[in-house]
Amino acid sequence: MIANVRQQFNQQFTEKKYQDFLADLDHSFQHKIPFRVAESPLFIDSAFKKKLLRASNDIIDFIVRDDFKEITKRAIPKHLIVPNETNQSLFLALDYAVVKNENGELSPQLIEMQGFPSLFGWQDFLASKFREHFTIAKDFEQHFDLTSEQYQHKLKVALLNGHDPENVILLEIDPLKQNTTIDFLITEKITGIAPVHIGDVMREGKKLYYNKSGKKIRIQRIYNRVIFDELTNLKDSNFQFNLTEDAEVEWAGHPNWFFRISKYTMPFIKSEFIPECKFLSEYDQFPSDLENYVLKPLYSFSGSGVFFHVTQKEIDNIPAHQRQDFLLQRKVHYEPVVQAPDGMVKAEVRILFLWEDGAKRPIPVTNLARLSRGDMIGVKYNKDKTWVGGSICFFEK
Repeated sequence: MIANVRQQFNQQFTEKKYQDFLADLDHSFQHKIPFRVAESPLFIDSAFKKKLLRASNDIIDFIVRDDFKEITKRAIPKHLIVPNETNQSLFLALDYAVVKNENGELSPQLIEMQGFPSLFGWQDFLASKFREHFTIAKDFEQHFDLTSEQYQHKLKVALLNGHDPENVILLEIDPLKQNTTIDFLITEKITGIAPVHIGDVMREGKKLYYNKSGKKIRIQRIYNRVIFDELTNLKDSNFQFNLTEDAEVEWAGHPNWFFRISKYTMPFIKSEFIPECKFLSEYDQFPSDLENYVLKPLYSFSGSGVFFHVTQKEIDNIPAHQRQDFLLQRKVHYEPVVQAPDGMVKAEVRILFLWEDGAKRPIPVTNLARLSRGDMIGVKYNKDKTWVGGSICFFEK
């Protein structure tokens, strides 16, 4: 997005450098990365960075309201409410499409939001590997006013909250079989927190334990990476520990915030950076230009169930009593902004925040970028394409 910086990067790029870069990513933790890593980072100038932060502040202004929990009480399905909810979400992720506004200027538009952790470990690692294999100017940073060392320290403090790493676990379903396993391995290196399969958690009354080298270890804090959508789809899930049962444990990312800060929240926030968005149940008459909207189920993960080409038929097929669980959101038209060797590429930026206990607001700490040539950003919409996939933004200081 900065012409001369883009030109300099493209001039140094070779397919061999890229393949060496990918091989290094795979070998560093002896784990082959299962998702596509893009050929290039995204370079963002200070003006667009300010817009991203302004957009984020509009959203955060709503999240920090005293009545936020009351407004979002319907967001959590009753059968998925987890006890001992924290006062605030430790994590916040805001996904922005890069678009052109009415004035022809590049602008961020909110696509998704989540009160759930993202790839906090991987993104720091990925940025460091881009710097190792390509020349990235020192006046660009991947974190927000933090060195890599400062960022890792802040992440470690937030996740451990004063506990011994042995008594904190990263909870997931079969963590070593997930697409995001690399993030768990890096997080363990940074913090000492081991990834643990939810089925391996043992319960004694309200106390939780896990097995470490044949020794039963008490769990005092959980860094939660379990997505309910995946958990409820498991055929065999006769586990000792059920997320919705009371337990004597702290949460690093309480599961209820996954629902409170989500697609559900978007219709309540008014900002120039948020596209028109309403619950399907709010319409007396549906827009005549449905081709300009996306239909999204509230309770879906990773783009599943989304109707990108909406017709009245799809809407009519949704029973009236279920329409409160769907959003109709005006389409956002991604502007191709990244110059690849063979054309232009679209981009999406995720700003990642930590909301430390007692702090008035979440603060931005790092980011994630995704490059795309397809209708949607996800990997499954960009098969057999180049200069697409997961990446990192380097911001002009």
